[in-house]
Amino acid sequence: MRHWLGVSEVDKQEVLLAEVNDAFGLIRVLEVGDYRFLEFGAAVEQSCVFTRDPSWLEYDYTRAMLMGGLMHEAPDTALFLGLGAGTLTQACLEFLPLEDVEAIELRPDVPELAMRYLGLQNDSRLYIRVGDAVELLDSAETADLIYVDLYTDLGPAAAHLAWRFLERCQQKLNPDGWLIINQWGTDEDKPLGAALLRGLFHRHYWECPVKEGNIVLFVPADLEQTLDEEGLRERATAIAPRLGYSLDSLINAIRPAS
Repeated sequence: MRHWLGVSEVDKQEVLLAEVNDAFGLIRVLEVGDYRFLEFGAAVEQSCVFTRDPSWLEYDYTRAMLMGGLMHEAPDTALFLGLGAGTLTQACLEFLPLEDVEAIELRPDVPELAMRYLGLQNDSRLYIRVGDAVELLDSAETADLIYVDLYTDLGPAAAHLAWRFLERCQQKLNPDGWLIINQWGTDEDKPLGAALLRGLFHRHYWECPVKEGNIVLFVPADLEQTLDEEGLRERATAIAPRLGYSLDSLINAIRPAS
């Protein structure tokens, strides 16, 4: 279902900008007013871009994922597993002190569409590889931040519940690093696969439920590492004027592993 955001009734006319069929199915780019949407399959929205400012994050789950980057005092490197329209990647490049960013995207047409229609900038700090994140993870560089956001038109990819893959993601973190996972939420207000996640990460992670129904997970590199809420609030307050919104409500929603 389309999220209509702040679009007026007059501007709800959908304009099809691009349509591609690849080995995984249909990809479409639609424009509605000042917003553009990347869709997979039968009208399943993957990404939303505000065309006046492509680094603007419209949804709380993407803002919570950006907030996860602020848990690191000064992240220099990031790895994105799943690119989509690149909105979150671009926001992190804009608002975090990143110098080296790698993104792995399964579908070759997605980065091209993102750059042509969805405002993804050809930033010299960004390196995009096409392929399966599960297969390419071992060849990726270690990173201060690793983002897992692997979704198809049917929901989260199997990697979101794959013990060995998630374990490898955590092992790819530099000391003091953070693994940030956009996980589906269940009707019980827990992340999908909560029992597996508790066992894998020894209950040592934090959650942020968001209004879209997802639960964003923040997993530290090791058991000695804790969440510095005071530092997080300071860094969030410092960038709020540039963001154009506050992260306070999301910080207040953070809770221990459920």
